Amino acid sequence: MSRAPEERFSDRVENYIRYRPSYPESILDALQANAGLSKVSIVADIGSGTGISSALLLKAGCVVYGVEPNAAMREAAERLLTAEPNFKSVDGRADATSLPDGSVDLIVAAQAFHWFNTPETRREFQRILKPGGHVALIWNERQIDASPFLRDYETLLLNISTDYTAVRHENIDATALAAFFEEPYQTWVFENQQSFDLEGLKGRLLSCSYAPAPGHQAHEAMLAELRRTFGQHHVEDRVTFLYDTKLYIGR
Repeated sequence: MSRAPEERFSDRVENYIRYRPSYPESILDALQANAGLSKVSIVADIGSGTGISSALLLKAGCVVYGVEPNAAMREAAERLLTAEPNFKSVDGRADATSLPDGSVDLIVAAQAFHWFNTPETRREFQRILKPGGHVALIWNERQIDASPFLRDYETLLLNISTDYTAVRHENIDATALAAFFEEPYQTWVFENQQSFDLEGLKGRLLSCSYAPAPGHQAHEAMLAELRRTFGQHHVEDRVTFLYDTKLYIGR
């Protein structure tokens, strides 16, 4: 798959809205205690997508600039957060946000940093952060070995997806994080989960950029294997995704 990162999710927006997980609200407590998040904070949510992370941040009462280069995802966030006066939608990239110098107290990248971990992004973050500002990186990391269902689902992705191993966010490891943050960073892990019927499981899979889309030669085989996996593991017509939601705060 050759599409640029900012183009990969254009045909996934509706499934992304309906089936991607949010983040535990306890993340807000950690940001308030360790990154100075408050009602007077100005936050840049970089790679804000359909607004899942922005919606969480807005609960803190702060102003959130959702910076998103993908037009379809950005427009979805604008639609979903239209009643939030503190949400400001920005057509921008991680390395070219268009935000003013020294304008934000906190930068957040949720389920996105692995797409734009570059020296140019680091320089842009330094430019827009106020002195003493923080950067928070967040991922929902799906547990891949916590149940027979999760093991079989991981096998499905490895066997059928287009470029799963190349783009998975776990490629951002401790070495990459230490290289990005100028100072030692802090780490928190929170529990998170989703429960799906078969239709929801299908939507969750198709929200991923590496899942073969309708029309791809592997699409129908992927769905057949997904139905088989669901049929083997569902309990009362549901299967459960377990996540470790990881939060990294640094400067």
